[in-house]
Amino acid sequence: MKKVLVLEDEENIRSFVVINLKRAGYETIEAATGEEALNQLKNNPGIKVALLDVMLPDIDGFEVCRRIRVTNNKIGIIMLTARTQEMDKVTGLMTGADDYVTKPFSPAELTARVDALFRRTGNEPALEPGELYQPPFLLNTRNRTLEKNGQRVKLTQVEYSIVKLFMENSGKAMSREEILDAVWGKDYFGELKIVDVNIRRLRIKIEDDAQNPAFITTVWGYGYKWGV
Repeated sequence: MKKVLVLEDEENIRSFVVINLKRAGYETIEAATGEEALNQLKNNPGIKVALLDVMLPDIDGFEVCRRIRVTNNKIGIIMLTARTQEMDKVTGLMTGADDYVTKPFSPAELTARVDALFRRTGNEPALEPGELYQPPFLLNTRNRTLEKNGQRVKLTQVEYSIVKLFMENSGKAMSREEILDAVWGKDYFGELKIVDVNIRRLRIKIEDDAQNPAFITTVWGYGYKWGV
């Protein structure tokens, strides 16, 4: 059974989410506070996707996301927020989330987001053999890891997918739409901005100077290009 953690302090919203996820074939693990969610993750290692509400009675969802990412880069994380400010969306993604959904949301939209993320993190396809080597980077497609100058770079599964896409298309200018379709899937409901935020987060991890990127360059008005 595919396990999903649902962290939401409002019981009626949590019940609504849980019912719809169960109908879609997921096993749900519930939590009403940030600390409870972190404990549930420790006690249920099979959880592959976590839905995290931002506004909580103890610690906020951003902090929960940060703590999860300290020890787990493979779990998929979706932030649930009632706030529509652009900064909240960016904050969630920069703390390690893979996606966000703004309340109110439809059951179909939420399930589609979970399905898309679970395909990347919960039911990973058979890994292809070999390595992609573009100095100073070595991408191992068997264990889904990236090294820079021999040092491991900790990536989320979404970040890994972006790097793999770039390395397989080195020197090619790729539009935001191409990146979105390849990494998040053609059925993704969200905004193109998620590509920009994940690129920004990735640059912080792999560039010598994230403000003056040398590996992931911007193609203004179009998208990005990988070159090493």
